[in-house]
Amino acid sequence: MIGQCERHGVDYIVGLAGNPRLAKLALDIDYESAIRFEKTREKQRVFGFIEYAAKSWKKRRRKVVVKSETSWRGFNTRYVVTNLRGCSAEWLYDHRYCARGEMENRIKEQQLLFSDRTSCHQWWPNQYRLLLSGLAYLLLERLRRIYLKRTAFAQAQVNTIRLKLLKIGAVITRNTRTIRLMLSSQYPEQDLFLKLASKLVPG
Repeated sequence: MIGQCERHGVDYIVGLAGNPRLAKLALDIDYESAIRFEKTREKQRVFGFIEYAAKSWKKRRRKVVVKSETSWRGFNTRYVVTNLRGCSAEWLYDHRYCARGEMENRIKEQQLLFSDRTSCHQWWPNQYRLLLSGLAYLLLERLRRIYLKRTAFAQAQVNTIRLKLLKIGAVITRNTRTIRLMLSSQYPEQDLFLKLASKLVPG
């Protein structure tokens, strides 16, 4: 996979499983982390670069980011191989490698919006469900990012917003000019709902 990325000019940052050879190359970084912990008795993280070539790699050595963490629990050393340039080891690890977890959270969020219901034996109905789920996620994400700032739902998952703010019982009446929503007086988020409704009404 790494070789294909390099052949096609694709940047990558991929985790590596530790092994004795990597541990030996990263010994100075681990040592620095341990020394700082002994002095402060607080958790320490030390980052650095090493060059490493696995036997399965056809290419010469590649750049590896090392994160050495020492705390009361002991050592925790991680290795990440990358071809990204111009950034510190700490920045690459925290803002590029660890950011993948946030991406996975967004994928899980969309799965909560019925995108995993693809049990139909035909392809098109399943594809249509995925498209609707993607559209629903985009609408709710925009609602959260723009209209729910500085509210209790600013960091909520989209499924939480759907269940607690939007999926509520109401009586709807309609005539030629108006549509009325009559919500329960016991609805706990009625004030926020009214504010959102007023913001979303076309000007």
